[in-house]
Amino acid sequence: MQATAPLLPQRHAITVEEFFRMGEIGVFEPEARIELIDGELIDMPPIGPPHASRTKRVSKLLHRGVGDSAIVSTQDPIILGDLNAPQPDIALLKPRDDFYETRHPHPDDILLLVEVADTSLAHDRDRKLPLYARFAVPEVWLIDIAGRSVTIHRDPQPQQGSYATSFPLKAPGLIRPVLLPDVELDLAPLL
Repeated sequence: MQATAPLLPQRHAITVEEFFRMGEIGVFEPEARIELIDGELIDMPPIGPPHASRTKRVSKLLHRGVGDSAIVSTQDPIILGDLNAPQPDIALLKPRDDFYETRHPHPDDILLLVEVADTSLAHDRDRKLPLYARFAVPEVWLIDIAGRSVTIHRDPQPQQGSYATSFPLKAPGLIRPVLLPDVELDLAPLL
């Protein structure tokens, strides 16, 4: 008779379904800023005034620039597979008549994501950016408040969890989102 090895404690990855159910039944404080990343609950720091200001500025620029060609979603969840429900600061989404009333956006709905980093630069750069690449998000802008910089990430390489093209936006700060080439945005106020 062969002895079996004792079972060791295992990490329980929380699914997107479990995560939203926990929110529905009140497991989290109403003011909690929690993201689900790779099945883990991540407590995000409170949003300070500099972060809120940059997010509002970019949101306003995008609203003006894209008009009806996209939906600008601010700090709402997106669903990336079964184990991820991050809340990017801004998501530029494909238009839908119901404005995503029946489900949160999935990778195929995303035109562009924007992360504004104040205290969260390392998390946004080292954890969320590779996640976005793994799910083939076509373009991500990482705004570093302290560094007064915007880095553009394009050409996702899902197998590597990275972007083939990354470059800092330079003055004069004009950019065209890769999936909205007819839209030119002026990000100079962020530089």
